[in-house]
Amino acid sequence: MTQVLKIAQSIRLLLLDVDGVLTDGKLYFDNSGNEMKAFNTQDGHGIKLLQKTGVKVGIITGRSSALVERRAKDLGISILIQGREDKFTALQEILASHPIALEQIAFMGDDHPDLTCMVKVGLAMTTANAHPDVIAQAHWQSSRNGGDGAVREACDYLMKSQGTHQALLNAYLGKD
Repeated sequence: MTQVLKIAQSIRLLLLDVDGVLTDGKLYFDNSGNEMKAFNTQDGHGIKLLQKTGVKVGIITGRSSALVERRAKDLGISILIQGREDKFTALQEILASHPIALEQIAFMGDDHPDLTCMVKVGLAMTTANAHPDVIAQAHWQSSRNGGDGAVREACDYLMKSQGTHQALLNAYLGKD
């Protein structure tokens, strides 16, 4: 068993960045200055499945957006901290109300601001198109880009490593 797989088996909280992880990282604005984001439905389904297994999911993002708040609510994500460049301080605030050992936390990021958390948690995860400095620090990298199923791939990896994936799949296949 690889060390990364062993760590993945103990993860109880997956924290996600937004821009570049849950989205493609591009910032879209209309002529009135309204922001738009595109989220991947497969990522959303993966998050819901992972939460069914008892793994909590949260978001820490440097930008603030009503769109992210709405997406988090739609996915049943109650751990949400926005507008925070100092993501490790935000993580410490989360731990104050959700006590979990750092070794049982995975953080998925794609750029320098995410490194403050990634280097301190048990499992540092990243996207296929992350910055090379982030890739160098990650324990696990998706084959898909941010906003294009990378989070789903991470959720599937955690569920498979924890032995919960097949039972969830069987429910859709009508198998007991």
